[in-house]
Amino acid sequence: MSNVSYYTAEGLKKLKEELNYLRDVERPKASQAIAEARDKGDLSENAEYDAAKEAQGLLEMKISKMEATLSNARLIDESQLDTSKVLVLSTVKLKNQTNGMEMKYKLVAESEADLKSGKISVNSPIGKGLLGKSVGDVAEISVPNGKMKFDILEITRE
Repeated sequence: MSNVSYYTAEGLKKLKEELNYLRDVERPKASQAIAEARDKGDLSENAEYDAAKEAQGLLEMKISKMEATLSNARLIDESQLDTSKVLVLSTVKLKNQTNGMEMKYKLVAESEADLKSGKISVNSPIGKGLLGKSVGDVAEISVPNGKMKFDILEITRE
């Protein structure tokens, strides 16, 4: 079963760059570390060699996972998105009904989430609770410490 992930052009570019860095820089470094450790003698009692081989295995696993993610990645065509509902790449202005605080979040793919810059994952509890809502709707969202209610004030594409 494939897990299709949707990315912005920026997020897809970042994923490709990271994968290329792992292949082109980290992989040769790992091979070099193994070669240096192998040159130090008896492999049966060479902890440095074992550690280098293990690090290489972890790196190859990470590269493999990223290749799988990239093969299932799809670019989001922002021009085709409905702006009347909250979808991936929507910027949503919310008002917390409990404390009256207003906030703005952009819903993005999980790998692009960055709370400091106002980007939250569509897979997060708040992201899931906002999907499909329209301006004027109330989103009741279960969070770890209870339920929160948000008024949807505005939906834009930025």
